[in-house]
Amino acid sequence: MLVGLIFLLLLTGGNTEQPTSHDDQQVLNQNFTDITGGNTSSLEERGHTDHQKEEDKKKPVIGTTQVTRVNENCSYEALLQHLNLNKNNEMYTRSRPVRSPKRPTIVYLKMVLYAILDVRETDQTFIPYVWIYTKWLNDHIGWTPDDFCGLKQIIVPTELLWKPDLTIEEMTEKDKAPPSPFLTINHDGFVELRNDQVLTSTCRMQVYKFPFDTQTCTLSFKSITHSWQEIQLQTPHNASKITEWSRQVIRKQYEWDLINVTADNKIDTSFGFKQSIVVYTITMTRRSALYIINFIIPVLFLLCLDFASFLISDTGGEKLSFKITVLLAVTVMQLILNEILPSSSGRIPLVAVYCIGIFALMLISLLETIVVMHLLGKDSETQDNETDKEQSLSEDCADRLEMKKWTGCKCVGDADAEVLPDKEGSSSQLSHALEKVSGDLRKMEKTMSLVSDSSRRDEKKCSYWTRVTKTINKVFFVCYLTVTVLFLIFMSSLWSTAEDN
Repeated sequence: MLVGLIFLLLLTGGNTEQPTSHDDQQVLNQNFTDITGGNTSSLEERGHTDHQKEEDKKKPVIGTTQVTRVNENCSYEALLQHLNLNKNNEMYTRSRPVRSPKRPTIVYLKMVLYAILDVRETDQTFIPYVWIYTKWLNDHIGWTPDDFCGLKQIIVPTELLWKPDLTIEEMTEKDKAPPSPFLTINHDGFVELRNDQVLTSTCRMQVYKFPFDTQTCTLSFKSITHSWQEIQLQTPHNASKITEWSRQVIRKQYEWDLINVTADNKIDTSFGFKQSIVVYTITMTRRSALYIINFIIPVLFLLCLDFASFLISDTGGEKLSFKITVLLAVTVMQLILNEILPSSSGRIPLVAVYCIGIFALMLISLLETIVVMHLLGKDSETQDNETDKEQSLSEDCADRLEMKKWTGCKCVGDADAEVLPDKEGSSSQLSHALEKVSGDLRKMEKTMSLVSDSSRRDEKKCSYWTRVTKTINKVFFVCYLTVTVLFLIFMSSLWSTAEDN
C-alpha cells in the first residue's frame, strides 16, 4: 500500500509540470508570429493564438522561468527576431514594401530650411542647408506594443529596409556629408527617415532690381526610377506651417531675409512617363543696406565731386585732370559691379543703368571742359599775337623818336657853329629847327594815339571768347543739374515700381 501511494504521488507530480512546459513552448512560438499578416498563418490560427494567450494569462507563474521569458520580450533583440530584421534577409530590401504591386507607395516628404549658406549670382547657384523628413508605410512590418512591454518604435540601420530613391532635380553637386545611417520603424508599419543636407543647386537669379531684388529658388524632389503609379510624393503640411517652422529653426540667412516657403504636388512627364514631384519654393529678399552704403552712395558722391569741379578755374589744367580722375573712379566701381552681377542676365540691371547714366553725365561734363579750355586757349593765342605787335610797334616808335631827337640836336649845333658871328642869322635858324622838331613830335603823338586805339579794339576782340566760355559754363551747369536730378528721380521710380521677371 505504501509503495503504491508513493507511486501515485510521483505520477500526479509529473502530470502537473507537463502543461507548464507545453504553455511555455506556445509563448516562445508566439514571439515569432507576424501579427500584421506578413506570413501564411490564417485568421483561425491567430484567433486560436489569442485565445491561448488569454488562458496563459490566467495560469499562475511557477518559479523564475516565466519572468525571464517576459523580460526577453521587452528587449530590442526580441523585437528584431520577431520582425526577422537582419542583413541576410533580403525580403525587406528587394522591392517596394506593398502587398499588391498595383498599389502605390505614398511617401510623405517634409523639408525645413535650416540655413541659407550662400547665393552666388555670377554662378546662378543657391546653397541651402535643409532638413528632410520622409515617411512611408511598410506593409510587411508591424507589431503590437503590448506584446513587447509597450515598445512602439525601434531604430535600425538604413540598409535593412527599402527606401525611396529620391533625388533633387536642381542639385548640381552631391552632398559631401554622409547620409543618416539610421531610420525609425513604428509599430503601425510606418518608416521614418530623417536626413540633413547641404545642397548646391541651380537657381535662376533675377537681378534686374539689384540690390533691391527678390529671389525665388526651387527644390524639386522626385524618384529616380519609379513612376507615378509606383511612388506618389505628398506634403503632410500646408505652406504657412512650413514657413513658420523654417523661420523658427533658421540660424543663418547670409545677406537674405526669408519671406516664405511653399510646397506643391506636381506630375512630371518630361521623361516619357508620369512621375510624382514635390516642389518646394523658397522666396527671399536681399538686405540692400550694405550695397547702398558701399556702392550706390559712393557713386553719388563722385557725381557731387563732378559738380564741385565747376568752381575750379578753366584757365589752368587742374580742372581737366580732376574730372578725369573722378571719371576713372566711376569706371573702377563699374568693374566691381561686373564681378557681382551675372553675365547671363536677360535684362540690364538697373544698377548698371545707374552707373552708365552717371558715367555718361560725367563724360559730357568732361567734354564741355575740354571745349571751354580750347576756346580760352584760342583767346590766349590772339592776345599773345597782339602783345607782340604792340611791343614791336613801341620799339619802332622809340627808335624813330630817338633818331629824330639826335637829328634835331645836330642841326642846331651845326647852325650855331657856322653862324656864330651873325646873331640874327643864328636866331632864325634856331627857330626854324625848333619848329621842325615840334612838327615831328606832333606826328609821333598822332601815331601813338592810333596805336592805343588799335590796342583797345584788339583787347575787346580778344576778350570775346572769354565772355563766350563764361556763358557756356552757366548754361551747361543749369542743364547738367536739371538732367541729373531728373535721371536720379527716374532711377528711384524704376527701383520702387519695377518687377523682377
